[in-house]
Amino acid sequence: MIFLQIIDPAQKTEEVAKQLASGNSEYLSELARKGVDLAIEGGKSILIAVVIFFVGKLLISFVNRMVDHMMQRRKIEPTIQTFLRSLLNVLMMILLGITVISALGVNTTSFAALLASAGVAVGMALSGNLQNLAGGIVILLFRPYKVGDYVEALGTGGVVNAIQIFHTIILTPDNKKIYLPNGAMSSGNITNFSSEETRRIDFNVGVEYGEDSERVRQVLLELFAAEERILQEPAPVVFLKDLGASSVNFTARVWVRTPDYWDVFFAVSERIYCEFNKRGISFPFQTITIHNS
Repeated sequence: MIFLQIIDPAQKTEEVAKQLASGNSEYLSELARKGVDLAIEGGKSILIAVVIFFVGKLLISFVNRMVDHMMQRRKIEPTIQTFLRSLLNVLMMILLGITVISALGVNTTSFAALLASAGVAVGMALSGNLQNLAGGIVILLFRPYKVGDYVEALGTGGVVNAIQIFHTIILTPDNKKIYLPNGAMSSGNITNFSSEETRRIDFNVGVEYGEDSERVRQVLLELFAAEERILQEPAPVVFLKDLGASSVNFTARVWVRTPDYWDVFFAVSERIYCEFNKRGISFPFQTITIHNS
């Protein structure tokens, strides 16, 4: 660190006060010269530190772009890309900070020793972040999910947008971005809806009592056969689930490719409604009977 000491510490305080009180022009000129020299030296250090900072920011941006381009060219998985990009950026910013401090005249050896001595306290204060860092590494190694997967975890559901060193970023269906700690994500329950190639859709259909159960089954199977996105292996199945208070309830199970899940669900639900009305298959509605005594 630069200590702006204009007055020579070797001189006694009484002697300095006497020189100032006497108005010794030569002594005052010497003090002014030392002050100007130290000010120039300090200004140079500050200027150099500012230049290093801005040049370092430009270099960090350049390195980030270069690494990003290299990972994309090598077709590295997006999950690993986001984690490495976040980690590399943090490390480069720490290195830039140490370089700027060194340019200001701070003894980096003493600074490093100070950081080492405070390591225990800092570690305790940042225990949550260290846990999140470890959780991020666990997620990266065991890969319970990756970027682009739709997951439900910690009471939140959405598409994984990025996996950073401390947080997993989830983009909800209504376009809200949520940051979930990696520590909790690596040790909690996670439902991954995108990990498998196929998913099963269950359609629950209720009809009025008196309808022909076999006719209902055949109509549903015809609808499923007409939908190209529904897989025929495993084959669609329709069975009578239970006899409700006011309806006979059927459950139909079909398999689709995971990306087609919601499109097929909404499209087939509407077709079931239209086709049943067209063929005269009645849907039940709740009725209330009031007896007057």
